[in-house]
Amino acid sequence: MRNPKTIASALIATAAVLFAATAGAQDVKHYRFAHDQQLNTGYSVAYDIFSAKLKELSKGTMLVDQYPGAQLGQEPQLLQLVKSGDLEFAIVSSANTSTISPQAGVMSLHFLFRNEAHVIKALADKQVIDAIKAMIDDTAQGLHVIATGSQGVRNIYSKKEVHKVDDVKGMKIRVQATATEDTMFPAYGAQTVHMPFGSVYTSLQTGVVDVAENSINVYLVNKHYEVAPVLNITEHEANNALVFVSDKLWQSLSAEQKGWVQTAANEISTKEPAKAFDLERTAAEKLMKMCVKIVDKVDKKSFTAIADPYLDKLAKELGPHAEKIKDLIRSIN
Repeated sequence: MRNPKTIASALIATAAVLFAATAGAQDVKHYRFAHDQQLNTGYSVAYDIFSAKLKELSKGTMLVDQYPGAQLGQEPQLLQLVKSGDLEFAIVSSANTSTISPQAGVMSLHFLFRNEAHVIKALADKQVIDAIKAMIDDTAQGLHVIATGSQGVRNIYSKKEVHKVDDVKGMKIRVQATATEDTMFPAYGAQTVHMPFGSVYTSLQTGVVDVAENSINVYLVNKHYEVAPVLNITEHEANNALVFVSDKLWQSLSAEQKGWVQTAANEISTKEPAKAFDLERTAAEKLMKMCVKIVDKVDKKSFTAIADPYLDKLAKELGPHAEKIKDLIRSIN
């Protein structure tokens, strides 16, 4: 017969192990990271970088789960969810961010960025990032910017070839929800139409719009080539994105946890844009093999001749934060 003291000691030890395991499980928190794009896009790359680094820094106590493909809503809805504290993290285009902070439209100014290297360098620049953070903190409530991201640059696609600016005259083009688009495309002679990203495919199919514009990889993974089989390489606008954290979550974190989140977010700004442009090149290769028509000799000067005079004018009209961000980006060599 076993000694009662031995049995009691064993029970106490078992209870201690179970308590420690339960306490450990309780210390692990799950957070949601949402966006409106499919997997294998710049947005999902941003999630991969962020979630892996935060898991590492927090030693597995802060885990981030991905909700892609607009599972939790289109970008304007995601912003509202973050603002209300019902969603912890989201990555949203800077253009659609203008629905809560109009000055964010500065990131969508046409031909603000000179080339791929300029986009990558600018999005990782501390002064640029700090200026964007200050803009959101001063003009919106309930959320904060913690990182910048990219999905390459935007191009025009339709059923017709576009070789010069005159070719878009009279066309109905779907644009993002920013005043800069409502100024620039009419300046080219086109008519702008607003709609959620999820409606673009059907609208191109039915003729509600003649043209849409986005990055090459987004065009590929969302199969927009099926209804707009001509991709025109205009590279008129950087496809910038901002990563948000809800203020509700931010205020609940310890100083150490905030440090982990920000460090993980910094990894997005420094690593994701280059990976996004790699995805663009891979997507272009796939599209060519699929015999999608790619017009790569667009006369960009015909567009910039119209767009350049608007850069300073629109930034000034948007506000002081926009003007500062524009100046910082243009000063980067």
